[in-house]
Amino acid sequence: MYESLIEIKKKYDSIGEELKEPDVLSNIKKYTSLNKNYNNLKDIVNKFNEFILCENIIVDSKLMLSENDDEIVQMAKTEINESEKKMKIFTEELKILLLPVDENDNRNVIVEIRGAAGGDEANIFAGDLFKIYSKWAEQNAMKIKILDSYPSNTGGFSQIIFSVNGEKVYSKLKFESGVHRVQRIPQTETQGRVHTSTATITVMPEVDDDIEIEINNSDLKIDTYRSSGAGGQSVNTTDSAVRITHIPTGVVASCQDGKSQLSNKDMAMRVLKTRLYDLELQKKKEVEGEFRKLAGSGARSEKIRTYNYPQDRVTDHRINFSCSLKGIVDGKLTTLISALLAEEQVEKIKNSGIF
Repeated sequence: MYESLIEIKKKYDSIGEELKEPDVLSNIKKYTSLNKNYNNLKDIVNKFNEFILCENIIVDSKLMLSENDDEIVQMAKTEINESEKKMKIFTEELKILLLPVDENDNRNVIVEIRGAAGGDEANIFAGDLFKIYSKWAEQNAMKIKILDSYPSNTGGFSQIIFSVNGEKVYSKLKFESGVHRVQRIPQTETQGRVHTSTATITVMPEVDDDIEIEINNSDLKIDTYRSSGAGGQSVNTTDSAVRITHIPTGVVASCQDGKSQLSNKDMAMRVLKTRLYDLELQKKKEVEGEFRKLAGSGARSEKIRTYNYPQDRVTDHRINFSCSLKGIVDGKLTTLISALLAEEQVEKIKNSGIF
């Protein structure tokens, strides 16, 4: 590991020098690419520098152990002891920093929530999940924008698609994809029986200028229609809603929440590109056998979490982790997300072969 860190530090310093060169400063694309690599290495190098500082302190302190002054010797022993403790902590932190990084972790996301099994209650639950993510986003200085939605006439949504913009959003939400199950007494239940309903969530890293998705106009089928509200009721007198079908893959993206047909078309294309990118990611992971335990089989039908209202409990079945439902409903997902990320790190360490 030490040798790897030395090489990383050399690369970091080399990129730093390269970023100062006039031809790089005048080339925005090259500068942006190099600066991104530089920033990706910064945390590792800074932590390694702290590690090296402790090493140097130990070397210097050991030379002081031969002094005749007892006070100096004792001070040297204290410095050695404290530096060794810090080095152990830095070693564990560096192990995490050296783990393979998901290339999409820094990206924003597009999320799709659909009511699944359970009829009206499933749609209401889909709406509740959207509220949870909205509160979480607000608490973490992230922005949510609805791209497309189909409200249910009993509340919630049969489908809602929205973007989440902020710092490293995909790294925090990537394990939310799958089937979410709720157990509670529906408002329409007259005999107090607990019902089980489900909603499906798909989290996709959003495509930006760094990713080139080639789409031929001849491969697209574009339909326009009138926007609809709850129960399919028309809420617009013009055909402003847009549905785009990518014929080769059958992938469909639609949008009706924009103010005009043009804005709806732009948002639909945004979703389409993200869907196509996500499709390629799933294929790549399947071929390379990179599905981890947290990602399961990659199937959208996999049940990942249960929200049990009578028992005030949320359980993530992949890591057998439970916490209070009240906090989750208020958007306090940090504890749950941290547990999932910690398990991801454990899995990466097991599979890395580095340590």
